[in-house]
Amino acid sequence: MPQPNESSTTFPSTSVDWTRKLISYDTTSRDSNLDLIAYIKDYLSGQGIESTLTFDKTGKKANLFATIPSATGETTGGIVLSGHTDVVPVDGQHWTSDPFKPELRDGNLYGRGACDMKGFIGVTLQLVPRMLQTRLAHPVHLAYSYDEEIGCVGAPSMIQDLIDRGVNPSGCVVGEPTSMRAIVAHKGINVYRCRVHGHAAHSSLTPKGLNAIEYAARIICTIRDIADGIKANGPYDDAFDVPYTTVQTSMIRGGIALNTVPDLCEFEFEYRNLPGSSPETILQQVRDYIDSTIMPSMTRENAAAKIDIEKLARSPGLDAAEDAAITQLVRALTRDTEIRKVAYGTEAGLFQAAGVPSIICGPGNIEQAHRPDEYVSLEQLDQCEKFLIALINSQAA
Repeated sequence: MPQPNESSTTFPSTSVDWTRKLISYDTTSRDSNLDLIAYIKDYLSGQGIESTLTFDKTGKKANLFATIPSATGETTGGIVLSGHTDVVPVDGQHWTSDPFKPELRDGNLYGRGACDMKGFIGVTLQLVPRMLQTRLAHPVHLAYSYDEEIGCVGAPSMIQDLIDRGVNPSGCVVGEPTSMRAIVAHKGINVYRCRVHGHAAHSSLTPKGLNAIEYAARIICTIRDIADGIKANGPYDDAFDVPYTTVQTSMIRGGIALNTVPDLCEFEFEYRNLPGSSPETILQQVRDYIDSTIMPSMTRENAAAKIDIEKLARSPGLDAAEDAAITQLVRALTRDTEIRKVAYGTEAGLFQAAGVPSIICGPGNIEQAHRPDEYVSLEQLDQCEKFLIALINSQAA
């Protein structure tokens, strides 16, 4: 289990110190986040706040949800402050400093996750005492999820738990890096793995085999054709930085030796659909091509041929209503009226799909995320702190 690079005996007192502490936990998505979750849980427990954990099926990762109740003890309704605890890998990247030993340089805090998005989580934790001291008319909830970076995998179980317990939040702010500007929409994420099963043979006897790589290549080319068709014909939404649904193949594996006809090839593909457009349409186009063209050709060569498509992750797009109370509140607090939409995905779409109006606003610039020498500026952390203090005050009785 990953260990922090700093002592866990005391809790930080400022947003910068909290962010430094969180960065010191290596919570790369392929690893566990339980040490970080335990640390946060212990801190909240010391503040008299109970946490609810929802685990993945391995028990090695967990979401944390906690509620600061209203002055009258109410724990339903209220606003959720949501962020993800996982970070992307640093493999192959050249960092000036250790990515999990945060450094302050030139007014910036460097480290993996500083921007995406431990800065936001750090600010929310630093403000817990203020939340407790404020006579809240409505509760404030903290939601910290796992595996957002690989398709918002963790958040669904946490949100389902909220539904089952009748928490019924009235709004959600997801603190992804937006330079503290309001983001009202993002695309949906859909990730699939396709496995093409052929038949192995010595390469000198290719007619006796069934080449899985070659048939997988045909499917991949069709996926590219689908992407090109959408780019050329739409639909479009010019408020997005990439104004149409995108489709791509990202990973491929197959073959065991040069002189062997490969009996298996698997690849992953993803598409990011505009909110309001059906994500099923693209998958159905891929399936239709396989059923009408690829499978008949394959089975003529070998009756045992098979193709499987497995869903790895799916998260719906976000399209916040301008008249929603949470949208109006964030716009008022940030004094930002511009309509901004982004191609990346967040758990905001999942909260919205569960009936919780949501919006995105957090410290840092998304262009710094996932890169070597990732950082968040101290100015952005300060802006986030002022924003959340104003949000807390807006919930006062």
